[in-house]
Amino acid sequence: MSHKVVMITGGAQGIGAEIARHLAKDGFDVALADLPQQETKARAVIKEIEAADQMGIFVRLDVTDQAKFKAVVDEVAQKLGGFDVLVNNAGIAKVDKIIDIKPQDLELSYQVNVFGVLYGIQAAAKKFKELKVPGKIINASSIAGMRAFPVWATYSSTKAAVISLTQAAAKELAPDHIKVNAYAPGVVGTTGMWDEIDRKMSEINGKPLGQNRKDFINTIPLGRTVEPNDIANVVAFLASSKADFITGQAFAVDGGGII
Repeated sequence: MSHKVVMITGGAQGIGAEIARHLAKDGFDVALADLPQQETKARAVIKEIEAADQMGIFVRLDVTDQAKFKAVVDEVAQKLGGFDVLVNNAGIAKVDKIIDIKPQDLELSYQVNVFGVLYGIQAAAKKFKELKVPGKIINASSIAGMRAFPVWATYSSTKAAVISLTQAAAKELAPDHIKVNAYAPGVVGTTGMWDEIDRKMSEINGKPLGQNRKDFINTIPLGRTVEPNDIANVVAFLASSKADFITGQAFAVDGGGII
């Protein structure tokens, strides 16, 4: 593969870090974009990227800052010698009963999950056009953006917005051969998000702690929650030449849970 560069927001840990590992093995030089306090974790991931004989750098980024997003994309392109793929992975999950949603949680969720994705699309598209490369933008949605769930109203609505942004951007940027797609995970078993969901659901339906998690897993045809590796495999495909004729799509990675 010719020299390729990817930038991953929220890349210092979790799903973002796993995506970085996969893409480094596929021959990408990788920029991990994250908040300053995540730099130590990012440095550990960069060692793994370098062990795969690829370049890795850390760049400080708050995705809610439109001007900073553009500046960081410029920085990555300059330091790594190009810019080919943006993975808009950064996101937050606020869990609450709909009657208890607080304005500050709603605003922060939209700033990170929706505004941050839009700012990434804007910055990446401008850089791709400048460099005259058929770049790819891969956005983090969720199965909650395809089918809303109780206590996930805020999160579900932001992730539905990501799918709409993905579709609109795919149509608008197609003449420049820029592809825009999304991945939509189910609940990832290795994160702490489930603990808060389970607690809130227990308040609503009275089931003991842990039971809602078990009940949810029982609805998944393949019998387990999602692992970061499952998601990274899909992102690696979308970033590859094998997906050059795919755009405007949101791929559920959930073991068949929303069938």
